[in-house]
Amino acid sequence: MPNATQHRDVSVLSAAKGGLVYLTPNDWALIVDKAVRMQFKAGETIVQKGRRTHGVYLLLKGTAAVQIPSHGNLEVSAGEVCGEISFLDELPATADVMAKEGMEAYYLDRATLRSLFELFPHLGSRFYQSLAGILSRRLRELIGPGASPSQR
Repeated sequence: MPNATQHRDVSVLSAAKGGLVYLTPNDWALIVDKAVRMQFKAGETIVQKGRRTHGVYLLLKGTAAVQIPSHGNLEVSAGEVCGEISFLDELPATADVMAKEGMEAYYLDRATLRSLFELFPHLGSRFYQSLAGILSRRLRELIGPGASPSQR
């Protein structure tokens, strides 16, 4: 049974427009139940370029800077995901991600996610659809003006 903190966390994660937007309330309950809660201090590395993440981080509080060589920084905040590229292709991370302030995140490793997806295939489908949307949006942001879809 989820506690008050988990309910609050689900609220933050499910409300984020730049997060895993296709997940249902039941999906979130399953994920929050299996995730490991982590804390990071300002300046601490969350994802290190050149190292595999073996999972994804779901930010709960605070902001992080994704340091992309030759493109500057991209900011991720509460409700958003980081480590997704390394998670998807099982290769080393393409950028450093550093906490800009004290922050909290859930970490979900590959094995945990795979078992959830085996038990709940539609969760996997919605999870990957959400990641595709996140990556598309971030790529458009990096490409620059005119690459983003018009406001709806």
